Amino acid sequence: MSTRPPRRRVVAAGLAASASALLGSCAMGGAGGADGGPRELGGEGEDDGSEGKGGHRLTGEITVWSWDVAATAMKRLRGAFEERHPGVSVDVVDIGYDNAYDKITVGLRGGTGLPDVLTMEGSYLPRYTANFPGGFYDLVRRGGRYRGDFDRAAWRTVTGGAGRERIFGIPWDIGPCALYYRTDHLRAAGVDPKSLRTWGDYVRVGVRVKEATGHKLLVHDPTGPGMFPMLLQQQGQSAFLGGRIALETPAAVRALTLMKRLAEKGLIAYEKNWDGLVTATKEGKVSTNPIAAWWTGTLTDEMPELKGKFGVVPLPGFTADGVRTSNIGGSTLCIPAQSEQAQAAWEFIRFVLTDRANQVAMLKREGLFPAHLPALDDPYLSERQEYFGGQRANAVFARLARTIPPVEYTKDDAKERDIATSAVNGVLLHGKDPRASLVSAAERLADATGRKRVA
Repeated sequence: MSTRPPRRRVVAAGLAASASALLGSCAMGGAGGADGGPRELGGEGEDDGSEGKGGHRLTGEITVWSWDVAATAMKRLRGAFEERHPGVSVDVVDIGYDNAYDKITVGLRGGTGLPDVLTMEGSYLPRYTANFPGGFYDLVRRGGRYRGDFDRAAWRTVTGGAGRERIFGIPWDIGPCALYYRTDHLRAAGVDPKSLRTWGDYVRVGVRVKEATGHKLLVHDPTGPGMFPMLLQQQGQSAFLGGRIALETPAAVRALTLMKRLAEKGLIAYEKNWDGLVTATKEGKVSTNPIAAWWTGTLTDEMPELKGKFGVVPLPGFTADGVRTSNIGGSTLCIPAQSEQAQAAWEFIRFVLTDRANQVAMLKREGLFPAHLPALDDPYLSERQEYFGGQRANAVFARLARTIPPVEYTKDDAKERDIATSAVNGVLLHGKDPRASLVSAAERLADATGRKRVA
């Protein structure tokens, strides 16, 4: 999500450990079908009272769990939904982020206690559906017709199942990545931001800016893997390919070698956690932030005094004609199999996430950048933004959002993150060899998960 939720994404690194400990022995639980697989929500046209022709056949109360601005958005929209479906009432509960995944895991393990609609970060959903195959409704018969309306990378996070497509949720927001830059820093160094076409250009410009201004180029948080996952996705992969460990592929070596070059040139400011990133940016310690669209909300909320000093360009590519974006963050809405109001829950999800006007309103008011492609064509995204000196920054992200490479997520992502963090920091902080470090990391992850490595 965006605006303030990036703070909770940093918290997610710590949550991954506690949630993954709970996930470790939990392929049971939920409230799935008789075969232990997911329950299916009936298709449209069946006599299940779901479409309602104005909503009169839908009755009852649904409970929604979410947090922060996502909860705010749904509280704002529920009134219009209840007017359309007067027999349904919606209770949106802000459960807070700090313990959200522990609550979700406990509810899935026990098979009780979860709401009718659940917010789940996109990168987390595959982890949960793999560990709890009967824990969520399969929405393929309802949601399948919307697959072309959503960003491909976000859609990948909600699908799964062996031998057939399943849809375990609908994408909400995404985090298309670009390069935020300080216009005054680059101007002082005589740098045209449009010249930042490749990561090689980025390193060379970083040296030039540092020599001219004394400012470093970017922040690395040593409590996580930093930009390594972003660089992997930019090249079309995650740490896994076809279920195998892909930490020693050419793409992975390229990513970590780039990070080492940045470290060797003295272009990295090491700052821990979210507050360190915000403070370093606010104080002008760094000249760029390669980060997602939700960073705009952080800039405007926490650094209003820097209005007019930032611009946005696509990420540098590994080649001049390569992919110029990636993704960080994003979320989905799904229906736990425990829900006894699944039809009404689906209609609420459909109302919030497949309506262009609602999606654009959530971008305007809550800063949630849509995964819904029709919303990206709205004139609002082409408006000039005063904070960026009149640049149409949203239009940059709207163009990039259509080119985010889909990648693979697994139930072992939390283990991989810990191991990748160790490998990255060994290279950046202790000068280790990228390739050797990644080979060692792949070996450790194979031992921890029993997975094979990509040849």
